[in-house]
Amino acid sequence: MPSWYEDLIDEARLTALTLLDRAEDLASPTLRLGITGLSRSGKTVFTTALIHALTRGGRLPVFRAMHEGRIARATLEPQPDDNVPRFDYEGHLAALVDERRWPESTRRISELRLAIDYAPARGGRRTLTLDIVDYPGEWLLDLPLLDSSYGDFAAESLRLASAPARRELAAPFLAALAEVDPAASADEGTARRLAELFTSYLAACRAEAVSMSLLPPGRFLMPGDLEGSPALTFAPIDLTRLTDQGAYTHAPPGSLAAMMQRRYESYKDRVVRPFFRDHFARLDRQIVLIDVLAALNAGPAALADLEAALDGILAAFRVGRNSWLGALFRHRIGKVLFAATKADHLHHTSHDPLEAILRRLVERALSRAEGAGADIDVVALAAVRATREAMVKRGRAHLPAIVGVPEAGQHDANAFDGLAEAAVFPGDLPENPSALFDQSLGFKGLSDAEGGDFRFLRFRPPLVERNGTGQALPLPHIRLDRALEFLIGDRLR
Repeated sequence: MPSWYEDLIDEARLTALTLLDRAEDLASPTLRLGITGLSRSGKTVFTTALIHALTRGGRLPVFRAMHEGRIARATLEPQPDDNVPRFDYEGHLAALVDERRWPESTRRISELRLAIDYAPARGGRRTLTLDIVDYPGEWLLDLPLLDSSYGDFAAESLRLASAPARRELAAPFLAALAEVDPAASADEGTARRLAELFTSYLAACRAEAVSMSLLPPGRFLMPGDLEGSPALTFAPIDLTRLTDQGAYTHAPPGSLAAMMQRRYESYKDRVVRPFFRDHFARLDRQIVLIDVLAALNAGPAALADLEAALDGILAAFRVGRNSWLGALFRHRIGKVLFAATKADHLHHTSHDPLEAILRRLVERALSRAEGAGADIDVVALAAVRATREAMVKRGRAHLPAIVGVPEAGQHDANAFDGLAEAAVFPGDLPENPSALFDQSLGFKGLSDAEGGDFRFLRFRPPLVERNGTGQALPLPHIRLDRALEFLIGDRLR
């Protein structure tokens, strides 16, 4: 089926879904909030904390509707899409509160619906239906593939794999690829071997010490029910080897290159297009969670890679006149919030610099996103605060520290049992983020020479008090209320 014909079909489906959404919004005002996050950013924790804050209340001074007492109640409702798994709020909350462990990361899309009964500022009583759509950030990075041919994807993937920061990690894949003739007859064994090596390379790039972010195709690292399918059994091949002139050309029919090209298109058709059409294009608001500290810790290559990933994410939000991704999405999206998570790993004096670094990371993309119609902002937060601040005496000096319970099995100078508290001196982020982005200034990452981790220790969730009925009292946080106000506050006025 020609790609232009598929685009027309998708546009028709999107129009139909939009009409259905608008009809539902007229009958019952509804807001669809997308929550996603790049690797290790705390997406599941954020979603759980957001739901808990809305249903249980708490100290949320910046979230005006809650602070002013205009939210009467927020209750969980049956979700609208029967074919999408429900977000396991109860299970994740039990992990945080009862077991004091961080819940497992979700590796698939899920939904949950809240009905928020509130009083507008001018009086009366209304209900806002909030549909939360939780999905892996890697899926978001797949959206630019819709406008990329296999040749474009292969060229960009091989360029990244050959970059100094990735070359060693990609060496087994690149060595195997060098021995393959793209014009040779299609062979399933060769395709599987290349796909496995390519996937292993992507997984190595995501490791904590490297912390690369730009790693499409997203499903290669979280295949789900597609594991082993032909749609995930492909890899980038250097198509310039098909001609003496080094120009891209059509792969010969029946060749390995043709097989890879076909499976790449199948991946877009079976995985990327349905996600865009059925979920992403219907969102009204979006938050993207980012572990900026991991990139800072790993060094300038990881920071540059994160900047490129955020550029790609905003490219999905930014729509051009000729893009079929465009007009409907532009009409639907109102706000996009980029959030640097794990602010509780820093003293509060470093929160503004962390936010400034994130703003600098998205600055380049924002300059090209004018006219997209979305209100975009950044924030440094911790959806569940695992530490508290204290002044600790060291010699004659009193130093700002963070105090929490490190997870069992970790160690710095001491081993930790998961029960005792420890004080950590987090240091300071630079006030001027430009120093981190100018490689001529010699920034090498925030790990020390002995391989220390800037994010220090992984702390257990805090001990949460309970009320008389045994329910957990509001979870401590940093700026969750600011995120709520930005994302949904205008719909509760």
